[in-house]
Amino acid sequence: MNKKGKGTRGERELFHQLWEQGFAVVRAAGSGSTSRPSPDLLASNGRKTFAIECKSVKGEKKYFSAQELEQLHIFANTFGAEAWLAIRFDTKGWFFLEAKQISKSKGQNFLLSYTQLQKEGLQFEEFIGKYSQQRLILPEGI
Repeated sequence: MNKKGKGTRGERELFHQLWEQGFAVVRAAGSGSTSRPSPDLLASNGRKTFAIECKSVKGEKKYFSAQELEQLHIFANTFGAEAWLAIRFDTKGWFFLEAKQISKSKGQNFLLSYTQLQKEGLQFEEFIGKYSQQRLILPEGI
């Protein structure tokens, strides 16, 4: 399957999961193919509204361009939504990170790794507010 098909399948999967949990969701087919900012999904449960950029990846890392993140922030700020990144690692499920939390890599791109998302990201149930997980912050070297 090509990258576009895999991404579309991931967006649709998350679209249905959010609807099943009481969110109204709109999928912006062809997001990224217009000069206007447009997230992959727009979701709200009446209390929270999310502009979500979705990615499905085979490996352990995903890079985002500065422009991609800027477009997400522009849309979210204009719409009154929170800007989130949703990454689906093959066989590991969905992880979510608020877009403002992503850090820059060595170049002009931004990087999210599976390891980082295990520490800082939210799993689906946390993201939708079913539960909150207390995270331990360990000193360096432990």
